[in-house]
Amino acid sequence: MAFDLKDTYLFSQLSDLQLDRVRSFSQKIRLPDGAALFEAGDEARRFFVVIDGQIKLSRLSLNGNEKVIEVVSAGHTFAEALMFSDNPSYPVRAAAIGDTLLIAIDNKAFLALLRESVDTCFRVMGDMSMRLRNLIKEIDDLTLQSASGRVAGYLCGKYIAGGRARVKFDLETPKGVLASRLSVKPETFSRILNNFTTQGLVNVKGGRIEILNPDGLRSQAQSAGICGQSMGPAKEDA
Repeated sequence: MAFDLKDTYLFSQLSDLQLDRVRSFSQKIRLPDGAALFEAGDEARRFFVVIDGQIKLSRLSLNGNEKVIEVVSAGHTFAEALMFSDNPSYPVRAAAIGDTLLIAIDNKAFLALLRESVDTCFRVMGDMSMRLRNLIKEIDDLTLQSASGRVAGYLCGKYIAGGRARVKFDLETPKGVLASRLSVKPETFSRILNNFTTQGLVNVKGGRIEILNPDGLRSQAQSAGICGQSMGPAKEDA
């Protein structure tokens, strides 16, 4: 199915004429697997919409290890909040996971359009507010809860994604990237999945997950208070 900007939350209130204007100052970008879109500190002149593939947003820790801040999937925007800064620069590195197609949108041109659309202004404000609330929740989850609870919470989120139960699903994000996203070491992530398999909660074959005992998995996540929540940066567990 062809991608339509109007299906993206940020642009859903724009008129057809306004959408045509957005397209006039937008550019499609294709990135091969692992290619960088921008580096931390680069001047932020554009924000982006993922059409296909995934974008990994990350920073380097003091010891030189990569910390994955967010994985942005198709249909979602990122870096749009920076358009409101006087001298914006990207605070993270962005790189493709798999072959990825994006739309890059000029910040100044979109700001001019925002001045004409109150509904879209409120959409941007609502999106930024929700992200802030999620970040606060993630800080609590990732500093106070166990690694097993975070992994169980992530699997619960995948299981109930879209409002329906999915007994089987693929981990679309590489396990190493996902481990960093959940703030656990890769070996810890694998050990937790093995423990869940031994307990009869899941069956794992490569990147394919089958939920065998959703109530048991939910209990693991709920005991940590994070069933179905998105994950973010925090201190790594050993």
